[in-house]
Amino acid sequence: MPDLFHRGRASSARRPADSDSVVVIGLGRFGRSLSLELMTGDTEVLGIDADAHVVQSMSSRLTHCVRADGTDEDALRQLAVQEFDRAVVGIGTNIEASLLTASLLRSLGVRTIWAKAISEPHGRILEQLGIDHVVYPEHDMGRRVAHLVRGRMLDFIQFEPDYAMVKTSPPAMLLGVPLSQTGVRRAHGITVVGVKAAGGTWTHATGDTVLTDGDTVIVSGQPGAVERFSDLR
Repeated sequence: MPDLFHRGRASSARRPADSDSVVVIGLGRFGRSLSLELMTGDTEVLGIDADAHVVQSMSSRLTHCVRADGTDEDALRQLAVQEFDRAVVGIGTNIEASLLTASLLRSLGVRTIWAKAISEPHGRILEQLGIDHVVYPEHDMGRRVAHLVRGRMLDFIQFEPDYAMVKTSPPAMLLGVPLSQTGVRRAHGITVVGVKAAGGTWTHATGDTVLTDGDTVIVSGQPGAVERFSDLR
């Protein structure tokens, strides 16, 4: 029988899941961080982990926190996991448990599933199981930091293999004239989509936008193009 800890008004593990609730199975570093971030956005979270100490430490921070085996179908059914539309498999190091849990969530009818993968083979198998979203937290963070270390980027986000956005300082050649007159898209294959003056707030960039020294910009385009643009002086 799963061990239940709860907070707030919820008092039963079998309370039907509402439209803004998520079940997170595996409360390691990734699962904990994700769960707490969801809670800050007022999303209710049912956290599940096999480690009693982990569950106890999270019991006052999540809507529900349960000690249970994510590979045990009966336990998941007792917790009404099948009533959730969204689930996250945060199990990483135990690949067998990760795959079994993901497969169970699919068979239980959970509509949208995210799963953490620790390697490309792990991720491929999750995809073959029909998992909607496979994430590689360590790999993605390492790649992001590497981009930041190499250039003048202030932030880097890659959405697809062929599309990324970068926060950076504009090069001198873009200063003092409207963006429409710089030819930046034709010359560098990027689009300036946002601008923030020093001490100001973010606004959409248009062809009439004039950049000045001290501005910060967000540019989009091919990963290689935005990286090369961020290296311009």
